[in-house]
Amino acid sequence: MSVEKQLLENMNAALKAGRKGEVATIRMVRAQLKDARIAKGSELDETDVNQVLQKAVKIRKEAIEMYQQAGRQDLVNKESGELQIIQKYLPQPLSEDEIKRVIAEIQASLNLSSEKDLGRLMGAIMTKVQGKADGKLVQQLAKAALANLSQ
Repeated sequence: MSVEKQLLENMNAALKAGRKGEVATIRMVRAQLKDARIAKGSELDETDVNQVLQKAVKIRKEAIEMYQQAGRQDLVNKESGELQIIQKYLPQPLSEDEIKRVIAEIQASLNLSSEKDLGRLMGAIMTKVQGKADGKLVQQLAKAALANLSQ
């Protein structure tokens, strides 16, 4: 079942159960998907849907961080709830070990040897793990892998 159909079914179930927060979050995500579909001019494929969902997750994480700094626990709770709902529709993320294996494979295939090659390595990694790994974590692991080579 596609993510969009799953969103619709879950929204209807949440409506019947009276879960207003979940309904609002799913409606917002569906609106963002519709906007992306209009901007693209055609139907969205799985990668496009994941990009929209990842963008929504990133926005929630940044908002949570800002609200925590401002001491607004009520808004932190609201954003955290939305974040949990959105993350249910993303594919299962890769583990740190799986990311390290991908980095090692790409590093060997591109014959990279110094920290100056980080840009090339990151570009290759992100195309392979698109939507399945956090970019910040990938960058940290890639830097560490290149740093180990130059020692």
